[in-house]
Amino acid sequence: MNTPLRRQLIILPSLILIGVLFSISAQATTTQARSERGAEVIRSLNQGSDQPNLEAMREEFPFLAEATEAYALGDIWSRPGLDDRTRQLAAMAVLAALGELSMMRVHAGYALNIGVSEEELKEMVYLITVPVGFPRAIAASQVLSELLAERNN
Repeated sequence: MNTPLRRQLIILPSLILIGVLFSISAQATTTQARSERGAEVIRSLNQGSDQPNLEAMREEFPFLAEATEAYALGDIWSRPGLDDRTRQLAAMAVLAALGELSMMRVHAGYALNIGVSEEELKEMVYLITVPVGFPRAIAASQVLSELLAERNN
């Protein structure tokens, strides 16, 4: 076998390995940066605190917690274009409309944390009666009432 070709065949696996390792390390840095952005979003919405549901998820479902923090929060929630009030009102309305009341409660809490008024949250509940009907709006109103009662005590 010709020597230059032989040298190339010996070096090729090493180059492939270096490329794979570089790719993995670059991805880890990117994921870490995305997670850090996501953690900052949570702290900004949650009065400087971690999100208890997310922290509990880390124990049993670490991949889901990381994906939530890096993608949903770090990539999507931190995008420019909408302010936090608009994002929270939209999230609350959509989650209420879908019947995802535990997540609606979390986002209603964030909305209150950043200055959305109780009246504005109630208006979002009224608004969803049109596209999704009274049963979902009533269920959302009950969850919102519980949250407001807890916060006002």
